[in-house]
Amino acid sequence: MVSAAAFTTRTKLSNLTPVTVHTPTDTTIAAVVAGHVRYRPGATAFADISGSPHLTWSGYVARAHELAAAIADRGVGPRERVGLFVPDGISAHIAFLGCELAGVVALGMGARSGDREIAHLLRRTSSRLLVSTLAESDRLRTVSGLEVIALEEVSDDDPNTIDGQLFGSDELWFLNSTSGTTGLPKVVKHHQRRWFAFHDLAVEAGRLEPSDVFASLVPAPFGFGLWTSHFTPTILGAPCFVADRFNPEATLAAIERERISVLSAVPTQLALLMACPDFSERDLSSLRVVFTGGEMLPYERGVAFEERTGAALLQFYGSNETGALSRTTLDDPRDIRLRTAGRLIASMHVRLVDDDDLDVSATGGPAVPCCNGPLLSLGYDGDDEANRQLYTPDGWMKMGDLVSIDPPLAADAVLTVVGRTADLIIRGGKNISAPQVEEEVSTHPSVALAAVAAVPDPVFGERVCAYVVTRTGTTLTLKELTEHLAGRGVGKELWPEVLVLVTDDLPRNAGGKVAKHALASLPR
Repeated sequence: MVSAAAFTTRTKLSNLTPVTVHTPTDTTIAAVVAGHVRYRPGATAFADISGSPHLTWSGYVARAHELAAAIADRGVGPRERVGLFVPDGISAHIAFLGCELAGVVALGMGARSGDREIAHLLRRTSSRLLVSTLAESDRLRTVSGLEVIALEEVSDDDPNTIDGQLFGSDELWFLNSTSGTTGLPKVVKHHQRRWFAFHDLAVEAGRLEPSDVFASLVPAPFGFGLWTSHFTPTILGAPCFVADRFNPEATLAAIERERISVLSAVPTQLALLMACPDFSERDLSSLRVVFTGGEMLPYERGVAFEERTGAALLQFYGSNETGALSRTTLDDPRDIRLRTAGRLIASMHVRLVDDDDLDVSATGGPAVPCCNGPLLSLGYDGDDEANRQLYTPDGWMKMGDLVSIDPPLAADAVLTVVGRTADLIIRGGKNISAPQVEEEVSTHPSVALAAVAAVPDPVFGERVCAYVVTRTGTTLTLKELTEHLAGRGVGKELWPEVLVLVTDDLPRNAGGKVAKHALASLPR
């Protein structure tokens, strides 16, 4: 096992001072962790929500260093790409830090990604190697054609050492997938500076402190998960509880047992927590801030959660690509916190544009919001067409929503989401591309026509519904359809959960296109 002293000598970071709440903009996570190893090596960095295991700062570095050495031992050089297909718990953060210490760009893939998405992402990013678990190794080796490092088999026997090729804060450091409106997933490029800037905004919003105890239930490779588990708790030097898989009962038990004070979860997870019998029995008084997002939490449910726990529900409005355009804070009244997306973030210079990308900010909307500030990603990797759609001609990044801003042009105006421009279904906080599901459903030999839209759901907000016209002489069941998609290697998040068979034709508008708004009126 590599010692903390060996780590700090190798990386030449031994002269670090303890990290404060507001961090310098040229700091990186590797540097922050090195400081914790020097000053609080035995303190908890990460822990499993089940209660075991706990990983100290020195243990975190040792495990990450072993992975970095294993990557170097495979001949992967600085700034080359390495794919990560690991659970969302402690192992994800070991993999993230291990790649950073090795000087390679990590590609984070969601745990629900199907074989075809995995192969596409690895090919798109020219990844040289894949890091996963022993249970997944054989399958992923077949899917990708790449060598797979199983985290359980990584040890301190690898001969290589860190060569000092650490990242700058504004350098490409991480890639992750994101849902597109058509085709296979896009790949978003990240540098660390954006997440340090995001961290400072979060600290201000929730008055976060090193004494807080964090728990993040959000998938680690994506934006919400990155700042709530990999960045903010680490920068503060606070423990963060995570889990390979969300379990409502275990989460409530952990809040009571560990006195968790800051929780991050999508609204669907909050709904599942509230549905547990334990929700009314557990001592949840330690909770003071809950960050949520990805979709709107119904107002009445939000009020019930706050009144039961005494915590304040806060959110950032934005995306994996933009970071955030607005936020709510502890200083905001409940109506703003639970009925809107909060006040504009001044440094993001939010404005509204019409279909021709002309500035219509003075109207207050509804219109498409765009922004230009320190929280932006570096755009999409290797996808010029997607980048053309993402940016305005003058380089501002756009969202896929329609919003109103009141009062118009005011620095502290409140943003409210009123609709979507993209054909997306938001299931449990996850964006799912309806056209992408349509494309997959249409590959079934019994499907003549297919359209996909959201249907309301009391727990997940929306579910994926496929409206299908079958070919003459054939029929189709939901089980047959999902088995077909599984055989194609399609990830479960793209599987329809409701199937409606339409006898004649799908409803059309005057231009002959499928009228998505009319699908909901069809009998189910």
